[in-house]
Amino acid sequence: MPWSMKDYPASLKNLEKPVRKKAIDIANAMIDEGYEEGRAIPIATSKAKEWAENASTDEIDDFLTHDDETERDADPSSGSGPELMNKAEHVIKHKKGWAVKAEGAKRVSEIKDTKKEAIERAKEIAAHKGTEVIVHLADGSVQRKIKTGS
Repeated sequence: MPWSMKDYPASLKNLEKPVRKKAIDIANAMIDEGYEEGRAIPIATSKAKEWAENASTDEIDDFLTHDDETERDADPSSGSGPELMNKAEHVIKHKKGWAVKAEGAKRVSEIKDTKKEAIERAKEIAAHKGTEVIVHLADGSVQRKIKTGS
């Protein structure tokens, strides 16, 4: 279930607004990647608290400039959805390194510094979904396909 600042798990209600908003964004992304809600919520909460501890005041203020909007509120069609759960994960060249992107997704899910890191992350995501990884060369052509266990 995708959550928003108006509809979120009860376990997030006592978090400060920026932490709650960040936790919702992280949890939604994890659910999109195939994590179960029971795992996604505590991990997202922990990561959001860690983010808030390390973020500058300006970063938190900037994050809150969209009032109560999470990424999902701002664009409900953004990111991954259930229709992408059976799609392969692609490792593609990105201007900031190497990206992991679900086949058919509008945006990349993660950007890594190295191709090796991107492949490892794509394998994790694909294993959760029971799909394969398609690794591309920098020119966009397919280098190889990696089967993952489901």
